Amino acid sequence: MKSLSYDLHIHSCLSPCGDDDMTPGNIVGMAAIKGLDVIAVTDHNSCKNCPAVLHFAKEYGVLAIPGMEINTSEEVHAVCLFPNLEAAMAFDSYVYDRLIPFPNNEEIFGKQQLYNKEDEVCGTVANLLINSVDISFDGLWELVRSYDGVMFPAHIDKTANSLIANLGFVPPDSQFKTAEVKDLKKLHELKQTNPYLNGCRIISNSDAHYLEDIHEPELTIEAGEKSMQGIVDCLLRPLGV
Repeated sequence: MKSLSYDLHIHSCLSPCGDDDMTPGNIVGMAAIKGLDVIAVTDHNSCKNCPAVLHFAKEYGVLAIPGMEINTSEEVHAVCLFPNLEAAMAFDSYVYDRLIPFPNNEEIFGKQQLYNKEDEVCGTVANLLINSVDISFDGLWELVRSYDGVMFPAHIDKTANSLIANLGFVPPDSQFKTAEVKDLKKLHELKQTNPYLNGCRIISNSDAHYLEDIHEPELTIEAGEKSMQGIVDCLLRPLGV
């Protein structure tokens, strides 16, 4: 097993709430400077900046996992990660077709910028990406697995757009094996009120919208190999396996 420092929830400038400095090249460069082993850029309801991210990750020697932070029909945020770019982009198309078709207003919500492999703006996304999509959390695990990916609920300790805040509890028939907690000091209380979490691998990511917020290499996960598939497999395993 390999112990890898990680930050698996980072937003680029494709997310309207992401800072303009959050270009694929800048994100990967900052991760390299900080010494992170593996990152994932997970924009709201989109994987469209993942090709550029993976290009720079190869240049900088950082492992990057293609993914997105989906906003389900219940307004629950979940991170979806994939073992290859092809699966991520196929999932991206599926999700975008189910996004509420509401045009983005840059003056209100912010820019939704697409970047190329020269780290230059090459386009924008028309519809507002922070809207919900016509996909229920209830079937999300099976849907993401059909693309060979893995899903985990995002920032479950937050009071908005989280599984616990929006549904009121962790459904006992859930299938996810990993959960994200923003503030690990809240973990003991969360496990007491939501016993399902006792069997989950708990991770904590930055949810960075600014370069300085990307995590330092302080937290690690144990993966069988340092690869996209290795990270997905790790997050698929129940705690202790």
